[in-house]
This record gives sequence, C-alpha cells and structure tokens, in this order.
Amino acid sequence: MSNEDKLSRSTEDVSEIAGVMERNIRELIKLRQQEEKEKTSDEHIADKITSFTGSMSFVYIHIIIFGLWIIYNVGLLGIKPIDPSFTGLMILASVEAIFLSTFVLIRQNRMNQLADKRANLDLQVSLLAEHEITRLITLVTAIAHKLNIKEADDPEINELTRYVNPQQVLETIDKHKKESIKDGGIEY
Repeated sequence: MSNEDKLSRSTEDVSEIAGVMERNIRELIKLRQQEEKEKTSDEHIADKITSFTGSMSFVYIHIIIFGLWIIYNVGLLGIKPIDPSFTGLMILASVEAIFLSTFVLIRQNRMNQLADKRANLDLQVSLLAEHEITRLITLVTAIAHKLNIKEADDPEINELTRYVNPQQVLETIDKHKKESIKDGGIEY
C-alpha cells in the first residue's frame, strides 16, 4: 500500500469517525433539549434564580445594598438610623439564605436525577459493549485456533472470553474497599 493510499484511507477513517461523532453529538443535544422540555415551570424558575445567585452581579448587588444599609445605620450620613443593631439586616439575610439554599437544593436534586439517569445509560452501554467484545474475542479466538495461530492459546485470552457478572464486580470492589479501610488505607 502506497503512502497516498494510506493517507487516503486514514482520511476516510477520520470522516467515518467524524460522522459517528457528529451523530452522537446531535443525539446528546437532542437528549439535553428533551430534558429541558421536561422541566416543570418551578424547575425553570429555580434554575433562573440559582443561575443569577451564582453570578458576580448578585455579589455586586449585595455589596452595594449591604454597604449602603451599614453606612446608613452606622449614622455616617447624619440621618437617624432605622436599624442601628443590624437586626433587620440579619433577619433579611437569614430569610434570603433559607430561600436561596432551597432553590439550590431543588436544582441539585434535579441534577442528581439526571446524573442517575445518565449513569444507568452508561452502565447499559458498557455492559452491552463488554458483551459484544467478549463475543468478538471468542469468535477471533476460534478463527485463530482454526488457523493454528499460537497466540490463540494465551490464557489471558481465555479469561477475556468469560462473562463478567456486574454484581460480582461490585462485590469485589466492596471487598477490596473494606480490606483497604481495615488496613488503614484511604476510603474511596
């Protein structure tokens, strides 16, 4: 195969991969748009509030409001303070904190639900890929045996053709975690 053929082939490979990537990106965008459509109006409001409260504009507004409140109530302007002990400011800040933390929790709960949904999808895709790869290894090993290729007898290949039980993997991970913690290791 000439260098030009190799270059032409690698360009074709890139365009095929790019097409697959393009399709996957479009599917991810559609999935995100669908998730956005499924949000309730309350969730939209909570998202807008948490987006704003997580911005520097929110910080600047509070610096100005609290600064003016403090200056006014310290008596620097020569006007009689309405809240010299700052009790009103503390109550206002406490109530605001309660509401803001609630909005943040609403958003985090929804994000956790989406993360769980995506993790389940990832697990299903991974299990399917593992199954397909195991079947391919089995098929390629059978072909290699038929062609008398010595690498077909590699014990690692035989191990790779065995079905992986996800529950057993989780139990093994838990077992190793417990042993690590028991031995004074770091908890993961």
